[in-house]
Amino acid sequence: MSVVVRIARAKDIDALYEMAKLTGGGFTNLPAHRDALAAKLARSDAAIEREEDTPGDHLYVLMMEDLETGRVAGTAQIMARVGESQPFYSYRLGAVSQQSAELGRIFRADMLTLVTDLEGSSEVGGLFLHPRYRAGGLGMLLARSRYLFIRRHRARFADRLLAELRGVIDEAGNAPFWDGLAGRFFGMTFREADAFNAVRGNQFIADLMPKHPIYQAMLTEAARAVIGVPHPNGRAAMRMLEDEGFTAEGYIDIFDGGPTMTVATDRVRTVREAVEATVDSITAEDGQRAILSAGRLAQFRATLGQVSLTGELGVDAASAEALGVTIGDTILHTAR
Repeated sequence: MSVVVRIARAKDIDALYEMAKLTGGGFTNLPAHRDALAAKLARSDAAIEREEDTPGDHLYVLMMEDLETGRVAGTAQIMARVGESQPFYSYRLGAVSQQSAELGRIFRADMLTLVTDLEGSSEVGGLFLHPRYRAGGLGMLLARSRYLFIRRHRARFADRLLAELRGVIDEAGNAPFWDGLAGRFFGMTFREADAFNAVRGNQFIADLMPKHPIYQAMLTEAARAVIGVPHPNGRAAMRMLEDEGFTAEGYIDIFDGGPTMTVATDRVRTVREAVEATVDSITAEDGQRAILSAGRLAQFRATLGQVSLTGELGVDAASAEALGVTIGDTILHTAR
C-alpha cells in the first residue's frame, strides 16, 4: 500500500466530515460539525498562504491519502500557537499540606487549579486514522509527519509542544470527570459541552468555572479515578508521544481529565534526528526503512519508504514518486 501525507485542501471536507463522525465524541479538534471543519480547512489554507515564517494563531491540517485508491486514510493537525485568540485552559495537578499541632499530623490535600500556563505553546492534535488503515505503521507515519512538517518550517512554531490526549469516556458518550466536576456548574452533559467547545471555543469556561482551586477529595470516586488517564483507544498514541520525548507534567484537560503532555520542540526525537540531504539516486534496491518528506507548505509530502546511505543518498522509486522528487532534490529522512 502506498500512502502520502499532504496538506489538506478544501475538497477534503467530505472525507474529513465522515472521519469526524467515526471518532465517537470527545475529540475536540475533529468535531462532527461540517461548518466547523470547513472553517478549519479555511484556516489551514490561510496559514499555508502566509509569507511570514513566524508563530501565530495558525492551524495546519494534514491528510493521509491512499495513492492507490485516492481515499483519505487519516488526518492530523498542528496549531502553531495556542492561547492567542482565546485562553487555553488546563487543570494543573498540585497539593497543599497543612499541619495540625493538636493532632500531631500533616494533612495533604490534592488540588486542581484552573491555569493558562501552556499558552504560547504549539500543539499537535486532531490525529485520527480511518479504521481500515490502522495497520502497517500508518499511524506512526501520520503522527511523525507532523514533526517533519515542524522541522521543515521550524520558525513558524513555538519552543514548546503540547498534546492533549482524550480522557475516559463511556460507551454512552459520558465523561466521569465532567460529570463529577464541570457538569455541576454548567447544567449540560459532556457531549453538549464538547460539541459547544468544538464549534464556539471554550470562553464559556472562563465565564462559569470556579477560579479557586478544587479539592480532589470533593469529587466523586469515578471522577478521581480517571484524572490523567487516557482513553483506552489513546494508549497507543500516548506511547508514541512518549517515544518522541513528551512527558506528562501534571496538566489535564478541563473537559474529560485526559493528560496533557509537553516537550521542548527541539527535543522531539523526530525533529532532532531528521536528516536533510540531497537525493543522489533513485533505486529499486532494498535499503533502510525510513520516513521521508519533501517540499514546503502546500507542496509538503511525507511517506514511508527506504533509503540507501552507502556514501550517497538513494531513495526507492515508489517513495520518490509519492514525494514528487528526483535526483538533485532535497528531502528530510529519519529512521522508522
